[in-house]
Amino acid sequence: MTATSIDGFLLTRQRVETDQGIELVFWITTPAGPLRWKVTGQEAVSFIPSHCLPQVKQLFAQNRGIRFGETQLKNFSHDPVTAIYCRSLRVLFDCRELIQAKRIPLYEADINIADRYLMERFITGGVSLIFTPPVSERENVIVNPAVRAIEFRPRLKCVSFDIETSYTGDTLYSIAVFHKDESKVIMIGDDQQASPSVGVIFVPDEKTLINEFLDWIEHFDPDVLIGWNVVNFDLRFLQRCCERSGIDFQLGRHRETVSWRRSRDGNDRFFVTIPGRVALDGIELMRTATYQFENFSLDHVAQQLLGRGKLVDDVDQRGAEISRLFREDKKALAEYNLEDCRLVWDIFVKEKLLDFAVERSLLTGLELNRYGGSVAAFDFLYLPRLHRAGFVAPSLGTTQVENISPGGYVMDSAPGIYDHVIVLDFKSLYPSIIRTFHVDPLALVLGLREDDAIPGFDGGRFSRHHYLLPELIANLWSARDRAKATGNKVLSQAIKIIMNSFYGVLGTTGCRFLDTRLVSSITRRGHQIIIDSKAFIEAQGYQVIYGDTDSLFVYLEGETADQVDQTGKQLTSQLNHWWTANLKREFNLDSCLEIEFETHFSRFLMPTIRGADTGSKKRYAGLVRDPGQGKDSYHLVFKGLESVRSDWSPLARKFQQLLYEKIFLDQPWEAFVKQTVADVLDGKFENELVLRRRLRRKLKDYQRNIPPHVQAAKKAELIRQERGLPSLYENGGWIEYVMTVNGPEPRQYRQSPVDYQFYLDRQLAPIADSILVFKSTSMEELLNRQIHLF
Repeated sequence: MTATSIDGFLLTRQRVETDQGIELVFWITTPAGPLRWKVTGQEAVSFIPSHCLPQVKQLFAQNRGIRFGETQLKNFSHDPVTAIYCRSLRVLFDCRELIQAKRIPLYEADINIADRYLMERFITGGVSLIFTPPVSERENVIVNPAVRAIEFRPRLKCVSFDIETSYTGDTLYSIAVFHKDESKVIMIGDDQQASPSVGVIFVPDEKTLINEFLDWIEHFDPDVLIGWNVVNFDLRFLQRCCERSGIDFQLGRHRETVSWRRSRDGNDRFFVTIPGRVALDGIELMRTATYQFENFSLDHVAQQLLGRGKLVDDVDQRGAEISRLFREDKKALAEYNLEDCRLVWDIFVKEKLLDFAVERSLLTGLELNRYGGSVAAFDFLYLPRLHRAGFVAPSLGTTQVENISPGGYVMDSAPGIYDHVIVLDFKSLYPSIIRTFHVDPLALVLGLREDDAIPGFDGGRFSRHHYLLPELIANLWSARDRAKATGNKVLSQAIKIIMNSFYGVLGTTGCRFLDTRLVSSITRRGHQIIIDSKAFIEAQGYQVIYGDTDSLFVYLEGETADQVDQTGKQLTSQLNHWWTANLKREFNLDSCLEIEFETHFSRFLMPTIRGADTGSKKRYAGLVRDPGQGKDSYHLVFKGLESVRSDWSPLARKFQQLLYEKIFLDQPWEAFVKQTVADVLDGKFENELVLRRRLRRKLKDYQRNIPPHVQAAKKAELIRQERGLPSLYENGGWIEYVMTVNGPEPRQYRQSPVDYQFYLDRQLAPIADSILVFKSTSMEELLNRQIHLF
């Protein structure tokens, strides 16, 4: 019979123990619908030095679940290695324990077998299955097809869902599901309470509610479930409901049961596997995509991105209000429940989060719901290429780290207010260094034996001829340039995050390639590049007032606005040409360094360290004119200052923005400062005095030197306990509080008058003085002058 093929995109991957060996189960989504793909009779593989083979054979003389195989591979010491094949994961675990107990090196025994199957075939997300029909109609499964990697972008069927529970968190009220073509709410209640305006299905009890939800999911058959804290709240809660109702949580395709894994760090964080479906949490996905918000509550993020939020405003009263609605107004509760689903859906659509997850998976080979995972992504891309170069990777934790490589170079700054400062940025400096100087694990192993190797730092030497990581980065770089050229911002951002993570991966203890010779050859080279670039710019007659990791801030003294752009472009061209010539002359290398001129600050402030004359670092502000928008169009940029820090009050942040704007634009500012102080004392900013901080530990763990936000949390817990309310801060979290005459008090339970002097002395004055010092005054002097007039 003629072979045929089906193209699809990987959704989930699992491993199952069978009598015939390890079975891999993959679910893919295809244009014809979901498909299960099985690979049977698999073995888990790891490696040992070949000279240890007799000793290892003796250890496992009676174990028939193990076999050994010769390879053409070597370890990083250039010793030949032998493969160990285990028929089951249990055998692999026993093997790993016994071998390591004998202090015999064991390589790559930690690699997930499903990941290894995919990575060795270079399958990231898209796959083509080649098989001979028929496919089982009952299970729609293909067993042991031939496979090949392809580029395939799926059209995923997605549904947003959300649950509502009692304030105490022990009773399930309803579950809402939303898709642009279909939505409904399933709620415990009476049929007579049904409303035609909201699609509500009423059920008599919790067990029926869950079964109705599972039936709906099976019928609608989504590839992806999205939500907000969807795994560690919604799905975990439903799991507990299923357990107490005596039913299986069969959320997977073919009504397969979900499985759970707890984080290894001891936190109450769980990861879920839903066979054939993916659960994507909006919070985790946005953090992975480098979004930054003061807090990631659904209400706050929705307000920022969509201009609307939850239908119940008061966060502290929200739980009680939901319970009231359940008792008295189920229609309103259904609308509230469904609106939460819509908010998540609209955020995903507006920010193209699902597209981002797909692109990231296609680039790295990680599952759609694998957040972070930079080390795993590096392994997925690097290991198969390393094997084809003839080597196996080191074991985790075996590299001796003798010193800590420094971070990015941060130059001493020249404090002051400046006209016309330009910023010259090295485009992706660390990836550029890796490409230019061949900083790469394989290149290091081989370069140490080559006479013409490229010198690095801390004894590192890198092969000119054999390397992997520079090529990986070059491919990503080209792909990002194409994405930018076609306006694909989602793909461009995904590539940027992955490409820039490679340096961080090489410097983490969780990386099997950790070596100070690698990390130092990136960071110390970066230091040298910034220092030499500064010297070159100053040789051209310009002052570099600050430098930070990959950027140089150049003061163009005496130049007009019309001259600045020309000077910036000229400096950029000169510096690029200088580095090209310098690297060719000194190392005989082609430069991948690329300097860009993108930012021109018409006015720029580099503040001092508070209470000192020394210039600060990683803290500055500037005014940028918007080209083509008219002479009055501009925006302010703040870096590291109070206006971009959530632990300062809204009053202080707004005050900084307005004060700096007035000074940058040479507008009258003294009256503004005085009026703001007067308004604070008159109580006109009551709603802008809230401070917000995070409790990073459990509340009980704060015993000594208790900071204000912890004091406020402890007061809140006492009040809630007196009122019979559940704990909010027992396990940490975010606390909002106000400074009062009796110390910090939680915002929602404040009982004492506000300490206005605190806000003047500790919030407004430091902000004002950071820029007024360059006006030869301070807020205290300004206010005292006003007092002396009377």
